[in-house]
Amino acid sequence: MSVPGAVSVIIRARDEAAALTGCLDALRAQSGAPELEVIYVDLGSGDGSAQLAAARGATVLALDAFSFGEALNRGADQAAHEILVALSAHVVLPHAGWLARAIHALEADSALACASGDVYGPDGEPLREPVRQDAALARRRPEWGYANGAGAFRARLWRERPFRADLPGCEDKEWALHWLDRGYGCLIDPELAVVHDHTHDPLRAIYGRARREAQGYAAFLDRGPQSAAQLARTWWSDRRFYDSALRARLSPRRAARLLGDHAGRRASARIASGD
Repeated sequence: MSVPGAVSVIIRARDEAAALTGCLDALRAQSGAPELEVIYVDLGSGDGSAQLAAARGATVLALDAFSFGEALNRGADQAAHEILVALSAHVVLPHAGWLARAIHALEADSALACASGDVYGPDGEPLREPVRQDAALARRRPEWGYANGAGAFRARLWRERPFRADLPGCEDKEWALHWLDRGYGCLIDPELAVVHDHTHDPLRAIYGRARREAQGYAAFLDRGPQSAAQLARTWWSDRRFYDSALRARLSPRRAARLLGDHAGRRASARIASGD
């Protein structure tokens, strides 16, 4: 029988010992989780991350081949509790009640498959209150929604249908959409937003991440390649997350993201056609 407030936290990381220390300390400082199990899935670290996690009481699992989905599947398979939380080692939890709020969201509503946070709504507006995402919203804005960087999901649903291990990214969005299509909901709550910002990564990293995610989306969404004209229209007109069109158009980080998405779509189309 599931214990109210009990949670298994799955952390996946590679060579992030410094960030992992802060992540584990933040988890231990959380309130409202009477039974907290921490599972660390190490993705081939060489900096002592696995030893550090073990010394701090986490169950340590090793994964030789890097796969976002398989790392979570391995951890979930070992988890003792019915509410699971996926957490990247480098996220910063914003307050001591974060874990309890994530747990409560799923305990209070049996029709939720998962819950996570964001500071923005699906159209780039500031998110002021929780939004219950459904399949229609997920298909309109597939890049917005549940995130395994810091999110809670149901072990029961995971056992029925694990994360796809073959995706290069977006395994979280694909898994959530699977259950949204079957009538479940996903709660996106601004109080569950964490500090997990890749927007200021180096341009090469932003480009690579966008390319990888575009290939992930192509595996489960009908997203064909963009023409150069379509890319130009997106660059010119879509100013979500920016307070002015000029700032959006002049942002090198946004340009890197758009170009990465464009390249990923084209690469997926070439693979699908056998070229």
